[in-house]
Amino acid sequence: MTDPRSSQSLILTKSDLKEQFRRCGVAEGQTIFVHTSLSQIGYVVGGAESLIRALLEIVGDRGTLMMPSQTWKNLDPSAGVHWEVPTDSWPLIREHWPAYDKEITPAIGMGVVAEMFRKWPGAARSNHPARSVAAVGWHAEYLTKEHDLSQIFGKGSPVDKLYELDGHILLIGVGYDKNTSLHLAETRASFPTKRFTEESSAIMIDGKRTWVTYRTQAVDDEDFIPLGQQYDRAHNVTIHKVGAAEVRFLRQRQLVDWAVQWMEKHRKSQ
Repeated sequence: MTDPRSSQSLILTKSDLKEQFRRCGVAEGQTIFVHTSLSQIGYVVGGAESLIRALLEIVGDRGTLMMPSQTWKNLDPSAGVHWEVPTDSWPLIREHWPAYDKEITPAIGMGVVAEMFRKWPGAARSNHPARSVAAVGWHAEYLTKEHDLSQIFGKGSPVDKLYELDGHILLIGVGYDKNTSLHLAETRASFPTKRFTEESSAIMIDGKRTWVTYRTQAVDDEDFIPLGQQYDRAHNVTIHKVGAAEVRFLRQRQLVDWAVQWMEKHRKSQ
C-alpha cells in the first residue's frame, strides 16, 4: 500500500518525531530545557500534543522536560510590555492586572507547545509571577520550587538548577535569541555594562492580590545571536533537522561556561 505521506514529506507522526529527535541525541534519562516553534517543523499529526508525547516517551520515567511559561505581561507598564494602551491607563493596570496563579495564568508568547505543556498532567510550575517555567518528569519539583523574585535566572533559579544537574538544551526551530540559559551566563559573568533594575508584578500574599516591586538583574539578549554563531563555530555544533526545523541539542553547562567568558570579553563599557 502506498504511504500517503510519500509526496508530503513534512507530514510527521509521533513515531517520526521520536526517530528524528533520537538522531539529534535526545535519550532516556536526560533533563532537557526545550524551546520550540512548532510551525517550523511542518505538519505534525496531533500537533503540540504529539510533540510533547514524543519527547516524554524518549526521556522516560527518569527523564525531565522543562519549558518556559513566562507571563511577562504581569510587569509594570513602564517596562514597555503594555505598549497597546496609553500611559494614562497604567494606574488601572497596576491596580487590576490579575495576580499570578500558576494553575491558571497562561504563558504569553511562548508558543502552543509551551502553553499545552504547562497544563500537562503532573506538570509543576515555578512561582515567579513573570518568568516562570514548567517541568514534567523526575526533577520537575526540584527545578520549579522556590523561584525567588529577584533571582529570575540567577542562583537557585530553574536554569541554575538545570546547570547543577548538567542538563541539556533543545532548540527546535528557534535560535540562540530564544535560549533562556544564556541569561544564566549573564548573571555569572562580570562585565561593566551589567545593571540592576526594579520590576513589579501582581502576586497573592495571604490571600490578597498585591502589587509587589522587587530588584533583579536587567537582562539583555541583543548579542545572543552573534554569541551563538561563534559558539557553533567554536564547538562544531551540529545543526540537525526535525521535519523542516533546524534543531540544536546542547549541553547547557558547556554553553553557559563558554558564554560567561564570551560576555566578559565582548560586553564592554559604552
